[in-house]
Amino acid sequence: MRRRSILPILVALVVIAAGCNYPRIAPPGNAPLRYRDAIFDAVTVTNDISYGSATNLSNTVIDLKLDLYQPTGDTATSRPAIVWVHGGSFCCGNKSSGELVDESNTFSKMGFVNVSINYRLESPGCSGNLSNCVPAIQEATADTQTAVRFLRTNASTYGIDPDRIAVGGSSAGAIAAFNVAYSTSEDASARVRAAVGISGAHLVAGTTSLGDAPILDFHCATDPLVSYQWAQDTIDAAKALGLDAFFETWPETCHVPYLAHRQQILDQTRNFLWWEMDLTHAAH
Repeated sequence: MRRRSILPILVALVVIAAGCNYPRIAPPGNAPLRYRDAIFDAVTVTNDISYGSATNLSNTVIDLKLDLYQPTGDTATSRPAIVWVHGGSFCCGNKSSGELVDESNTFSKMGFVNVSINYRLESPGCSGNLSNCVPAIQEATADTQTAVRFLRTNASTYGIDPDRIAVGGSSAGAIAAFNVAYSTSEDASARVRAAVGISGAHLVAGTTSLGDAPILDFHCATDPLVSYQWAQDTIDAAKALGLDAFFETWPETCHVPYLAHRQQILDQTRNFLWWEMDLTHAAH
């Protein structure tokens, strides 16, 4: 008689015991395990791929570009993908932001496809007098959705599973990422399976509703730029609808403390994506 593995049962018991706190539950299995461990030694980067164009508030057409990160030598053809969005108060910054480059390289070595995007920037954006803050957030959100659609449309070209696309970002990028997550049920073409943010909140775009994507936010208890209360309100609104929403916080005054908490952020992001994107059943 063939013996059944008890691993699925053990995993289920661990998840139940942990109260489904996915960011704190590491994927099970022997190493090396794709999407959990660094199974590739090198990453191939292709810079400045045009993923669309859009008109800014000055009526100038902006060519939207992304950098593509892929595990070197990977033969898998249907891989989960992550769209990374930089911070900068919606007025500044670019796709070469240090933490995004590090995250893109780290997750590519685990077997993911990663892209870091530029999007329309407006001055002063959400700094200074805030005169065009709201439309700047709306533009960044729309451009992030365009990037998601680009990956889905070109999934076969880049070896992507069109049903396993996530989005992540820092500060302004986290706001855009959460806006995309909470527009998922309203716009199937730009739907995502999960969203991760550092110092983010759901602001301006999209309405939290059933069918929206789960989120994970990393936040400092005293954040001088993106209010802790905004983030708490984001989590509470999602949980009120029964959506998965996780809040990892530090009792500090800080904003985007990636370097100080790098390993925790990477580990918990990996865990969260594994469970929410059902990577047990992704291409291996």
